[in-house]
Amino acid sequence: MALVVSDRESAGALERARRAGVETRVILTKGRTPEEVAVETIGALREHGVDVVFLAGYLKLLPPRLVSAYRRRILNIHPALLPAFGGKGMYGMNVHRAVIESGTRLSGPTVHIVDEEYDRGSIVAQWPVPVLPADTPELLAARVLEVEHLLYPLVADHVCRAVLEGREPVPMALPGEAFTLAATAEETTLAAPGSPNVDSSER
Repeated sequence: MALVVSDRESAGALERARRAGVETRVILTKGRTPEEVAVETIGALREHGVDVVFLAGYLKLLPPRLVSAYRRRILNIHPALLPAFGGKGMYGMNVHRAVIESGTRLSGPTVHIVDEEYDRGSIVAQWPVPVLPADTPELLAARVLEVEHLLYPLVADHVCRAVLEGREPVPMALPGEAFTLAATAEETTLAAPGSPNVDSSER
């Protein structure tokens, strides 16, 4: 990781990055045009030799110039199985509440390419999580978050390896063992691809 960028000086991710020895940058967006934000962001990314960008908790639509400069090199993680339950306003508990109210029995995180629309870019990987009869938005969010913390690093490795090798990143095929579903958060023993007991080779 070369750089952590936030639009909020108080973001906890900045302090965690500093403690880990990672460079940080605050790029304010309030009162500025998308073009101004894009120019400063692209400059910071290029200054630090960044080839791939991973969003986390950033709810604004990225400026078109930034998306164009890093076409298919910006990824985001969404807490539901896209293309369902995505789009403007679908974040945090709004997503999990909508999932439960729909009656669907599966949710889970999606990692996708970022483009000029909310949650419409190509899907790179998904990991299903059961929706249980007694679930509240908070309970479902906790189970999905556990899997997000497994999935996102795996996709980061997958995409960065492709870029380093001069290949276009393709959807990530997780082995079948990755889709073991636990009945409760306490019973979640999902074996992450790449662990000693799981074959994480591309298929």
